[in-house]
Amino acid sequence: MVLAQDGVKPIRLVCLDLPGTTIGDVAMVERAFAEAIATQGIVPGTGAYARAMVHVHRSRGCSKIDVFRGIFPDNEAQAQAANLTFERSYEGAIGRAGLVPLPGIVEALDKLRGADVKVCLTTGFSRVTLGRVLAALSWSDRLDLALCPEDTGRGRPMPDLVLATVMRLGIEDVRQVAVVGDSESEMLCGRRAGAAVVGGVLTGVHSRERLLNGGATHILDSIADLPGLLLDSAPAESPLATAAH
Repeated sequence: MVLAQDGVKPIRLVCLDLPGTTIGDVAMVERAFAEAIATQGIVPGTGAYARAMVHVHRSRGCSKIDVFRGIFPDNEAQAQAANLTFERSYEGAIGRAGLVPLPGIVEALDKLRGADVKVCLTTGFSRVTLGRVLAALSWSDRLDLALCPEDTGRGRPMPDLVLATVMRLGIEDVRQVAVVGDSESEMLCGRRAGAAVVGGVLTGVHSRERLLNGGATHILDSIADLPGLLLDSAPAESPLATAAH
C-alpha cells in the first residue's frame, strides 16, 4: 500500500469524485449549467454567458449552489432557481442517456475493496442528484459511503467532505487517506484535509498544471491507474505518479 510521508501510515480510505473522475459525463454537466443560467437570462453569444461559463469551469468540483451564488452574487432567488434547473436538467439527461463509468473504475473499486481500503464518493451535487446518480450506477455494494455538501455544511475546496468521511468511517489518521479527483478544488480539499495522497486524474475538466496548482501529490492518466499507485509497495518510483513539488 501507499505509505504517507513518514513511511508509517498505510492508505485505508479513498475519497473519489464523480464526473470526470469515475464517470464520464463532463459534457452533461456543462450542458446542465448552460441550461440553468439561460433560464435566468444569460444566453449563449453574450459576454455575460462567456463570463458565467468561465466561472463554471474554474469552480468545477465545488458545491453547485455555491457556483450559482458566484454567478448571481446579489440574488439568492436567482441562484436557487438556476440550481433547481441544473438539477432537473442533469437528472433528465441521466434518464435519457444513463451514466457511463470511466474505463477501469469498476475494476479499481473491486481491487481497493479487496485490499480492505474503504471507498467514499464525494461530490458537489445535491443529495437528491447524488441519489439519482447512485441509483443509475448501481455501485452500492462497492462503496462504503457517499457524501455531498448538504451532509457536511460546506463543499469543496473546504476540507469538510473528506474530514466527515474520516469520522464516519472511523479512520484513525488523515494520513491514511487518499483523495482523487479531476479539478483544482478537489486537490485543495484533499490538501486542506491533510490527506497523504492527493491524486489528480487527467480525464476531467482541469489540466495537469491546474491540478498541481491545487496541490496534487500525484497525477494519474485515469482512475484505472489508482490501484497500481495505492497498492504498490514503492509508489514514489511509479511512472504514473508525478510529485507536485
